[in-house]
Amino acid sequence: MNASDSIKGRLYVVATPLGNAEDITARAIRVLREADLIACEDTRRLARLRGAHNIRTPAISYFEHNESRRVPELVARLRRGESIALVSDAGTPAISDPGFGLVRAAIDAGITVVPVPGPSAVVAALSVAGLPTDHFVFEGFLPSKAGERRRELERLSRESRTIVFYESARRLTELLAAMIEAIGAARQVVVMREMTKTFEEVVRGSLSEVLLHFRENSPLGEVTIVMAGADKTEGSASAPETIDAQAAMALLREAGLSLKDASAVLSRLSGVPRREIYRAAVKAHSSAEGHKRDRDD
Repeated sequence: MNASDSIKGRLYVVATPLGNAEDITARAIRVLREADLIACEDTRRLARLRGAHNIRTPAISYFEHNESRRVPELVARLRRGESIALVSDAGTPAISDPGFGLVRAAIDAGITVVPVPGPSAVVAALSVAGLPTDHFVFEGFLPSKAGERRRELERLSRESRTIVFYESARRLTELLAAMIEAIGAARQVVVMREMTKTFEEVVRGSLSEVLLHFRENSPLGEVTIVMAGADKTEGSASAPETIDAQAAMALLREAGLSLKDASAVLSRLSGVPRREIYRAAVKAHSSAEGHKRDRDD
């Protein structure tokens, strides 16, 4: 071990596997073994990793709800010359996971903070998404409240870079439907579920196609979403001419959107007021029902 790798009195930010225990670097294993303490989200989940790699270092919980209490305690131990390895449940700490508060406090206390790079769901998803990666933006988890989420998505609707999101499986279809309403049904998206695990799944397609898939196949596990950025011609004056409103409405309704939400999506795509689209759809539905009754009679 060279002098720069000495682990005394340092905070190590250690990336750990997303799921497959083999996806860990030799350096990460060494640091976890030699540290005085491991600060982790869940000691039970860490136990599986420690068992797989014969790591006997004691662990302490450090997560969102005990962060304010733990940070002073951990910084005090660092100041006494102890080394602490910070890990999250999966991937790289402090990236939409606990860790930022401790890292910031350690820096403010003059403690050396050392990255031990490795798995990251953001980079793993981007590497296989098949969407441009020369420029991208990471948005993490969007707000859970519908109004705040809609405003964020409307802001991002004009973003030209590839966009990466995190979301829980139970809220995935809700988010995809909100994306359709704010951005449009045709935007290309890749959803990666349970990366590196036994039931890893990658679903690619338009937002409407991917929403339909997950309405028919309820998702489970961890989810990362990669969405194509806005095309420079998106929203141009010629766009309405390319839209078959009746077919688009049928596709959106099939994907599970309400008539109101589908009308809002088509309004964004075509520039036609939402109320006009809604009234036309109701009229077309009434007409179709009338023709059906005539045939039945």
